[in-house]
Amino acid sequence: MPLNDQHRFGTQLAQLSRAWRGELDRRLAGLGLSQARWLVLLHLARFTEAPTQRELAKSVGVEGPTLARLLDSLESQGLVQRQAVQEDRRAKKITLSQAAMPLIEQIEAIAQALRSELFGGVGEEELRVAMAVHAKVLANLEKKS
Repeated sequence: MPLNDQHRFGTQLAQLSRAWRGELDRRLAGLGLSQARWLVLLHLARFTEAPTQRELAKSVGVEGPTLARLLDSLESQGLVQRQAVQEDRRAKKITLSQAAMPLIEQIEAIAQALRSELFGGVGEEELRVAMAVHAKVLANLEKKS
């Protein structure tokens, strides 16, 4: 692949990510959540078992102290709870509270509506190819770390 195409692909991918997240943030503004907060809630909702604070920070892509501040805020709103881990007193498992569930449902519904709009006119095969390319690039990045 020519270098110019690789550069354009990277630029386009970054623009897509920013624009998609920005549009979702705009649509979620009415829920009174910052992008950082709704992102933490969405990531937390997608875990099958309660993650530790460290696991959640890795999933969201933020440093531990940043996540701690976000969790303090979400905990004060009654949306998340921290639970001690018996095997390691320093670790905390993070769970969504029952009060967060209707909010998560609203976030998911808004996010799904946006995905439906954004993927309009994109065929299944086109999506599979795009996902395969992204997976290869990600695999190459993981080799570097």
